[in-house]
Amino acid sequence: MDVPVHDVLIVGGGGAGLRAAIAIAEENPEITVAVISKVYPMRSHTVAAEGGAAAVIKGNDSLDDHAYDTISGSDWLADQDAVEVLVSEAPGEMIQMEHWGCPWSREPEGEVAVRPFGGMQTERTWYAADKTGFHMLHTLFQTSLKFDSIVRYDEWFVTGLVVEDGRPQGVTAIELKSGEVHAIGAKAVILCTGGAGRVYPFTTNSAIKTGDGMALAYRAGVPLKDMEFVQYHPTGLPGTGILITEAARGEGGILVNRDGYRYLQDYDLGEPLDLDDPLHPQKRTMELGPRDRLSQAFIHERAQGRTIDGPHGDYVNLDLTHLGERTITRKIPMVRELAVRYVGVDPVTEPIPVRTVVHYMMGGIDTDVEARTLLPGLFAAGECACVSVNGANRLGSNSLTELLVYGRRAARSAAQFVGEAPDVSLATLRTEQEAARQRISDWLSTGSSGDDTVAGLRSILNDTLEEGAGIFRDESSLQRACDGIRDLKQRFEKVRLTDTSATFNYELTAALELENMLDVGEAIAHSALARTESRGSHQRTDHPERDDERFLNHSLAYQTDREPRIDYRDVVITRWPPGKRTYGTD
Repeated sequence: MDVPVHDVLIVGGGGAGLRAAIAIAEENPEITVAVISKVYPMRSHTVAAEGGAAAVIKGNDSLDDHAYDTISGSDWLADQDAVEVLVSEAPGEMIQMEHWGCPWSREPEGEVAVRPFGGMQTERTWYAADKTGFHMLHTLFQTSLKFDSIVRYDEWFVTGLVVEDGRPQGVTAIELKSGEVHAIGAKAVILCTGGAGRVYPFTTNSAIKTGDGMALAYRAGVPLKDMEFVQYHPTGLPGTGILITEAARGEGGILVNRDGYRYLQDYDLGEPLDLDDPLHPQKRTMELGPRDRLSQAFIHERAQGRTIDGPHGDYVNLDLTHLGERTITRKIPMVRELAVRYVGVDPVTEPIPVRTVVHYMMGGIDTDVEARTLLPGLFAAGECACVSVNGANRLGSNSLTELLVYGRRAARSAAQFVGEAPDVSLATLRTEQEAARQRISDWLSTGSSGDDTVAGLRSILNDTLEEGAGIFRDESSLQRACDGIRDLKQRFEKVRLTDTSATFNYELTAALELENMLDVGEAIAHSALARTESRGSHQRTDHPERDDERFLNHSLAYQTDREPRIDYRDVVITRWPPGKRTYGTD
């Protein structure tokens, strides 16, 4: 097979990748675009998003309010120019999604329905019941099918970026059904591969979220930004990690401990509390505080012995019983389905057991507001990228909005770039293809000599990060994590592979994913060790205060031959100087 060449190659077929592909096909039909994904696009993790997507639509809301909520929620680490882009372009993207067929939930009079979400001072989260990501991904996928100019490589695993003369030439990839290693050329590459939650043991993330795009960029010399900021979500199902969406709390669900006590009233959530009428939709309730602080409150409750001991660890209860069957069935039917199916609890009559769970990476590939990286011709969007609109803590329902806004921006930037870019080097692509083939061949033929298995090393990595760089960290725990990952990377060089088959060799792809996870984990641990303050999701027990004088900046982790180099860049401040995190009005 000769080397296929496209103008733009998009790595990842989820929400950001499909939005980018559609934008290029619609706005620049003469540009050839391809989407390569290790899974069929409809199996991308976007499909699992439940709660909604934030955008200003109601008369009592404003772009400035949305921007302030996002910036304050980020603990002032978000770049404010990027946030202003997000909130200003969000309404248009939501309306476009409706025109393409996304079935947004409606009010009785026909207007788009919005619900409250944590950290938002007013209702601005558009939703499609509690299957928003499912409907958004279906809408994007079916829209992409209209364009003959979009070529797809489904179930191809990208093994490396091909770079020459300081710009991408394309990628090398394994076609999973045959096991063949190929090169695919492109003048511009957009990474849209999602997050890396699988580096932790208990996560809402699907098995495919192994930080592939982050590692590809990292190894190509692009820094990973703000990797120390890992979001824990307060309501995951014990034993599975499946998310119980924040929409359940937006509709009025409350969290109670083993004594049936609504424990969040005892914690500073950075917002005024109204306990007189906590379920009124216009009130800022405790359960709609920021995710980082709700997750930290759970850890404090556990330390005080006030959580419930279960077969899969400690948990608290999410009580929805007061909402009634009609509301639950109409607005959050998937919550009921998940609770019944996976923990045998009907939320109409019983509370749902929940616990903290890793959910989202605020950090990622360093990009600017045009989705450009430091490598000309390489762009990134979605969770794998860090533009940064999320800072130290992402507000719920901003992520689906971000993948639309910045997926389109990445497409625009890539289309502009290819108009001036020279042709790719087929000789370089063929050379890199042969090198990738040889590496895989050698690995399969000699990889059985080691003592460590892929699953064994992955489990140790998970535990290393959870224990060393979990919700609460300190210098000693983070140093142990750094040392442990360095040891794991050395052991990985002799990892044992027993499957030497070509077709759908998932042991091989799991090993390649583990290699990516080790690079991502390295960036997380070293970035966290270097940031000697507490901010948002990064809580250092040995440095408990936020330090704007020294750390109002982004960390940048660069790969080296030894430990990563950590540099910093100032946060962009436009109109909102740093202040105390507050939600709602006093």
